[in-house]
Amino acid sequence: MHQDIERTLFSEAEIAHAVSGLGDRIDAHFGATQLCVLAVLKGSCVFLADLIRRLPQSLELQFAQASSYRDGTHSGELEFSFFPSEADLVGRDILIVDDILDTGRTMARIVARCEDAGASSVRTCVLLDKPARRQVEMDADWKAFKIEDLFVVGYGLDFAGRYRNLPYIGCLRAEIVAAGPDGHGTPHASPGEETAHA
Repeated sequence: MHQDIERTLFSEAEIAHAVSGLGDRIDAHFGATQLCVLAVLKGSCVFLADLIRRLPQSLELQFAQASSYRDGTHSGELEFSFFPSEADLVGRDILIVDDILDTGRTMARIVARCEDAGASSVRTCVLLDKPARRQVEMDADWKAFKIEDLFVVGYGLDFAGRYRNLPYIGCLRAEIVAAGPDGHGTPHASPGEETAHA
């Protein structure tokens, strides 16, 4: 285990089993429907790669990126760096894939934008659900795990861009979070991701 991780929440094997189960349930729902999978970057990248390989139906990928965190832990205004065009979404069956559902602000905005663009249907799938942090009414159609209000990293989730490559999901040590992204307790200038730790 990485020295900065306090404890492992979900092992590689547990994640693989959960993702396989998600794939089965999503496949059962959509059947032969051609999907448009809309992945929220960057946190969903590892989860996305494993999930879509469990979906046998024809699909295409689109990507969105929403930024909110200005120092790695605290929320700022939500902005989209990029988002699919209306032509990419109209009349499509959309599956939004994100790493974590916490405040719900990002997911709610993405769902609304897809609906406004004329999507035929919009469903949501997340790796982690953190209901204690919810700020808007939002629930995912499919979720792998529900967690308490913990700062977690690994399997695509980051702290200031680090730890995404860990093959498991773990709790970051409190002193690492408290020290801040630069290790001195001072804010980082680069925006982080609302979807990773909102």
